[in-house]
Amino acid sequence: MLVAAAVCPCPPLLVPEVAGGAAPELEEARAACADALGVLAAARPELLVVVGPAERPARGPHPEGTPGSFRGFGVDLDVRLGRELGTVPGTVLPPSLAVAAWLLERNAWSAAPVEGLGVGAPLAPERCAEAGRDLAARAARVALLVMGDGSACRSVKAPGYLDERAEPFDARVAEALGAADRDALMALDPELAGALKASGRAPWQVLAGAADSAGLAGTLLYDEAPYGVGYLVAAWS
Repeated sequence: MLVAAAVCPCPPLLVPEVAGGAAPELEEARAACADALGVLAAARPELLVVVGPAERPARGPHPEGTPGSFRGFGVDLDVRLGRELGTVPGTVLPPSLAVAAWLLERNAWSAAPVEGLGVGAPLAPERCAEAGRDLAARAARVALLVMGDGSACRSVKAPGYLDERAEPFDARVAEALGAADRDALMALDPELAGALKASGRAPWQVLAGAADSAGLAGTLLYDEAPYGVGYLVAAWS
């Protein structure tokens, strides 16, 4: 059963070594992520599953101990998902889960074992919800750390340029996350999310499926669009 969830953005710029001189610009977002992780720890989960967007071949499960790296972003920095178990998993973390691993290490996560799930952007809402229900059934007390960004079209300098649909889309997501509104998350249009380059759509719908009948309440902790990309942090408990 799902007992808590944290929603965080997943830009590698969250990692100060990657951001370089721009690191202070996302310090408020990092602090909000830390607060959300605190909610997860307080829920005393038996298992934490990190869910984030992934390209092939990094889609699917990632066991505890899976390595990740920010070398692709010009930084000699390695991370690991959860504990070192003495074995070398056959997978490598996608960037979203590498950011999650960094957040967990930065906040000294030790409350429960950690696993990961990379979700493909094309995954249909119903499949996302089904995956979420499967995750919630993994243990009596499951927590999710859900990684994903909102639209990337909030300004002319944004990765997807300016799209007038982006701000209303992000506003709907922020309202849904703040209210723990599963139905609103499930109603997000995959085609619109894809057009707006919102990588969080599928992970958020995994969360919606996991939260079915959980009766959780939500709190929105951060809602900004630096660099023209919607970054949202929320906690459900």
